Amino acid sequence: MTTPLFLLRCVQLGLSMADTELLSIGLVNDMYTEQVNDGYQYCELGTQEDMDRF
Repeated sequence: MTTPLFLLRCVQLGLSMADTELLSIGLVNDMYTEQVNDGYQYCELGTQEDMDRF
């Protein structure tokens, strides 16, 4: 990951420069990935019964 891409991801997540001192590059990547996944519409969601069987 390049520095400009890292900074872009931080801006997209709403992180401040002070926040970046506490976070690793990997954590910022994970946070961005989860943010993108939040909008995904899954065709099927697991229920409690599914988890019990798991």
